[in-house]
Amino acid sequence: MGALEKGAGRPPGERGQLINVAYRLLGSLAEAEDAVQEAYTRWYALPCGKRDGIVSPGAWLTTVTGRICLDVLGSARVRRERYVGAWLPDPLPDPAEYGHGPGADPADRMVLDESVTMAFLVVLEAMTPAERVSFVLHDVFRYPFAEIAGVLGRTPAACKQLAASARRRVPAARPPEAADARTETVRRVKEAWENKDIAALVDVLDPAAVMTADGGGVAGAALRPIEGGGRIAPYMVAVTDRAPGTELVERTVNGLPGLVALRGGAVVTVAAFDVAEGRVARIWVVRNPEKLRPWSTAYEREADPPGADRGDDARTGGAGCTVG
Repeated sequence: MGALEKGAGRPPGERGQLINVAYRLLGSLAEAEDAVQEAYTRWYALPCGKRDGIVSPGAWLTTVTGRICLDVLGSARVRRERYVGAWLPDPLPDPAEYGHGPGADPADRMVLDESVTMAFLVVLEAMTPAERVSFVLHDVFRYPFAEIAGVLGRTPAACKQLAASARRRVPAARPPEAADARTETVRRVKEAWENKDIAALVDVLDPAAVMTADGGGVAGAALRPIEGGGRIAPYMVAVTDRAPGTELVERTVNGLPGLVALRGGAVVTVAAFDVAEGRVARIWVVRNPEKLRPWSTAYEREADPPGADRGDDARTGGAGCTVG
């Protein structure tokens, strides 16, 4: 089965890889976990003889997870049309910043690379479900089109066309910003924001900057993107004025420097940034509490380190066989 056989081995060991695939396909940690759990449920529901006859459990699980994600993406388009305000992908914390390694939380299993940056995930949202599956599996995970065809139920040639169409939606790559420069730019935003210094904020924001906020109709957030550094800066200060006692901390968000807002020790906002030439070009602000659960969990575990991992079998009900 080629690329899909990588790390096949014992099925539960595939969970981390499947979570990584599903999150990039769906942009939602909760939906990714549900998709992977459903794939495992189908795996353990197979009769023993049929399960034992599968040469590559990893390939089987990846194909099933991909198909489930394809169905979820189709229904998600309808749900997001009813979503209050802008919909943004779930922001990811970096477990290393909270003094713990991989654990039971799906966010702990994520590989933080350029394919999970908020900018990249937002681009993926513009693709059709089939384009997204073909593009992510081929361009991100390097699966051959012959295997992707089994996920999409199309020919390898058709999958190749889908990936090419998706690729055209991805903006031309620009020279990467140095890590230190990104960190310094976000730090300048933090300091200006804390000091309610509109002039300093305008200086660090690109004149054509865009801020998009996701409150999900639950937390207060601008319903439409705010365009222009001159409009974003006073909006940010006004938000601070309405929420006294908010603490800003620097944290990695989807693999890049970002900011987290705490109030009374609870995470209320996570902000991701796209930095170009020393200025902020895009800001993505997530305030929907449902999407901030991994961050709340991370802060809780920072204060109360987790015990031993129960392992995957505890979550899947073991490897019992189905008779028949």
